[in-house]
Amino acid sequence: MKYRRLGRSGLKVSEIGLGSWLTYGSATSEEAARACMHKAYKLGINFFDTSNSYPGAEEVMGSTLKQYSRNSYVLATKLFFPQGSGPNDRGLSRKHIVEQCEASLKRLGTDYIDLYQCHRFDSETPVDETLRALDDLQAQGKILYAGVSEWTSAQIAEASGISKRLNLRPLISNQPIYNMFERYIEREGVIEQCEQEGLGLIVFSPLAQGVLTGKYKPGQQIPEGTRAANNQTNGVINSYLREDVLQCTLQLSELANEIGATLSQFALAWILRQPVVSSAIIGSSRPAQIEENLKAVKLELTPDIISETEEILSSISHFAPLR
Repeated sequence: MKYRRLGRSGLKVSEIGLGSWLTYGSATSEEAARACMHKAYKLGINFFDTSNSYPGAEEVMGSTLKQYSRNSYVLATKLFFPQGSGPNDRGLSRKHIVEQCEASLKRLGTDYIDLYQCHRFDSETPVDETLRALDDLQAQGKILYAGVSEWTSAQIAEASGISKRLNLRPLISNQPIYNMFERYIEREGVIEQCEQEGLGLIVFSPLAQGVLTGKYKPGQQIPEGTRAANNQTNGVINSYLREDVLQCTLQLSELANEIGATLSQFALAWILRQPVVSSAIIGSSRPAQIEENLKAVKLELTPDIISETEEILSSISHFAPLR
């Protein structure tokens, strides 16, 4: 495993992280989830990501990692989405941040959260209120660092300016979706803004919900037992199951084969070619998947390979940004 600093901070995270969206606590059995986390830890992954909005995921992740030394891994979670029917049971108000931090600490079974992330931007709460609340939690030692997820370049710039003006602890990360098909962070200046403000990117869905493993073929039925065949988890992946995307995946698989890699390894290495990316979060239902994907950290892509990749990807129309 290789490690990178998370933005401008001194915190180091594994280039491949393990997440729990649509998997642990829901579609994947608890036994399988624990086996994957144990395998990830033993192979050197130290970054584990979850959210209070992933049903049961915080409990599974917290209880599994509890057997390891707390200082040996980086535990990240998020808040924003509704946790109840009340008017204050959502968003990034001081009230909701403080209450949800306490709730997450309890579910995770830990005294502190390494990275606490704002899952989305809250247009109804003043940004300075959110940043002051996060700063207070850091001062109390309940969270060590704060980050955001799916914020625009303008929102990141605004938050950075406020933090500097009020002398608050800065945000250190942004967690956007980023893969070969969804590249809005390149087009909309998010990468440049994160570089400028010292935020590291922790990208999710780097394998496009499993499409960039090559398991889905154009003109063929969806394989049984896959994420796309599960109505609990196929809400996002269905957007990728387009003819142009699947045809493109075939060409990418051939290119990966030329350099002696699997498509998933190739796709992850393509993500990690960006220096601003600190970690790419994978999801997994089987330990063997983790072992295969981790080989991506050793894969170096030449300028010619990157150029060929861009030519293949040029045939795909843009996806709408996930907000």
